[in-house]
Amino acid sequence: MKMLIAVIAAASSLAVAVPADAKGCLKGAAVGGVAGHFVGKGHAVLGAVAGCAIGHHRAAKAARAQHAQAKAAAGR
Repeated sequence: MKMLIAVIAAASSLAVAVPADAKGCLKGAAVGGVAGHFVGKGHAVLGAVAGCAIGHHRAAKAARAQHAQAKAAAGR
């Protein structure tokens, strides 16, 4: 019975999953994970989380700047 509930829960979570906008996250997580690994024991995961957040922020900032630049060029 527990197995059936687990299968139904997994199937329903896959059915309602929406694609995430993770631009910059993977690259930032990789860099942060490596940096955290060299800082000390157990810091690789923390570095990956921080790198993901920073990478996503920088990608969003670059996308906003590109959108503003394209909008300004279209208005000329």
